[in-house]
Amino acid sequence: MKHLLLSLLAVPAFAADLSTQPGFVKAEFIYESAPFPSCHASTIVQTKSGLAAAWFGGTKEGAPDVGIWLSRQRDGKWSEPVEVATRVLDDGQHFACFNPVLFQPPNAPLLLFYKAGGTPAGWTGFLKTSTDEGATWSAPATIPDGFVGPVKNKPVLMPDGSILCGSSMESPEKPSKWRVQFERTADLGKTWTKTEFLNDGLEISAIQPSILFLGGDKLLSIGRTRQSRLFRIESDDAGKTWGRMTLTDLPNPNSGTDAVTLRDGRHLLVYNHTPKGRSPLNVAVSSDGQTWQAALVLENQPGEYSYPGVIQTSDGLVHIIYTWKRQRIKHVVVDPAKLVVAPIVDGAWPSTTAATPAGK
Repeated sequence: MKHLLLSLLAVPAFAADLSTQPGFVKAEFIYESAPFPSCHASTIVQTKSGLAAAWFGGTKEGAPDVGIWLSRQRDGKWSEPVEVATRVLDDGQHFACFNPVLFQPPNAPLLLFYKAGGTPAGWTGFLKTSTDEGATWSAPATIPDGFVGPVKNKPVLMPDGSILCGSSMESPEKPSKWRVQFERTADLGKTWTKTEFLNDGLEISAIQPSILFLGGDKLLSIGRTRQSRLFRIESDDAGKTWGRMTLTDLPNPNSGTDAVTLRDGRHLLVYNHTPKGRSPLNVAVSSDGQTWQAALVLENQPGEYSYPGVIQTSDGLVHIIYTWKRQRIKHVVVDPAKLVVAPIVDGAWPSTTAATPAGK
């Protein structure tokens, strides 16, 4: 438990000044006001005409009025949020929507995955498509039982053209079993295959995996647990089978994370570096997926800063999007070539990250 205690002590009392940290480019709210009081679980994607972001919004998480909202960035400005998905049955019964995921396959429509239902144990997965980069959307298609598509984080495009999704299920019994599986579609969501569950759901209760590329057919997945640390699991055959799930040295307060493999081969992880609470929100980088180094503190004041999504765009910049106090969605732009990193020792975030240029 030494590393968990140290990570708690390492949270600085001062407000993180993101603008002074190497690699920072820009920070903004996607909207200042909206027709819903609460928001969460955002996702971001690059299309040919610009960025698009989505999240769920409504009275509060799980309320029947919660739908999926979307904004598009054009000429550096985000559009007013528009509701693009709800779940209403023929009899007028409303169900809450959850965890949208945007993904743009090459030479194909923009995909919007989302979930709806009373609780995660009762979710149904849905998929909408857009042929005009998010301006209009198709009717929803239902994802088959036993599948939900990418449960929180973006899928990845595999060399064979298939889309590999990090997914997970939460069982209805108590204690609920949180188990990871990987789902794959080779035809843009028309048909699906999946792995078996890769953990027992209790010894390590894991959900919401991100997928990273280690070279060749080797993949790494990392994500959320109820064990106060992030999980990791590897595949040697492009995600068809996976090894044993283990816990990392990085803390996790039972909150969502996201990660991306950069074009220079490094991996970038956005997560809450604490075993309890959802502040601070941090960025770490790794050259091998094993050893992580501190890079940025995005937020560290009281409140909730959580559920990040992260992508690298065609210009090389990294775009991070996350929940800001359940009130707004924040967007941060980072230049990964200018990040400066410091070691994370025994799980403790360093008092300063200004130590070594990233990748050196």
